[in-house]
Amino acid sequence: MMNSITYRIAQLDDVEKVYQFEVTAKFQDDSESFENKMLIWDSSFRKESLEHHFKLGWSFVAEDDQKNIVGFFLGQPLLFVDKQTQTLWVEYVSALTADVTGELIDIAYRLSREKHFQRVLFASSVLELDLKKSFSFHPWDRETVLLKTTK
Repeated sequence: MMNSITYRIAQLDDVEKVYQFEVTAKFQDDSESFENKMLIWDSSFRKESLEHHFKLGWSFVAEDDQKNIVGFFLGQPLLFVDKQTQTLWVEYVSALTADVTGELIDIAYRLSREKHFQRVLFASSVLELDLKKSFSFHPWDRETVLLKTTK
């Protein structure tokens, strides 16, 4: 029997479950090695990042019937960026299946349309995901540079 998947806004109470879901997906049982701890510290899914994103109310989780996390995305609004009033930045997407991944991306898109956002930005790595749904992603033609404020 196929589990049904429920999608909902991520809450602070979800931080530990989402963190464990992603650490297990990325590192199986080897999350305690020094190298993997450094990768986790530098990841989009570290606990501080999850807490920040979940407080904003623009991130979603996908759960199966047993309330196990099977996917999530981290989102946050960007206001007045690139001459657009409202943009949703999706920092990170992860899911167990292509169907869940596609549904999470579709939720980000539909939510943004419903809230009258002008666009949704994704890292170009989203193009490398195995998606069963078709999306008309466009390259963002803005060239940017950065100034590092730390060493």
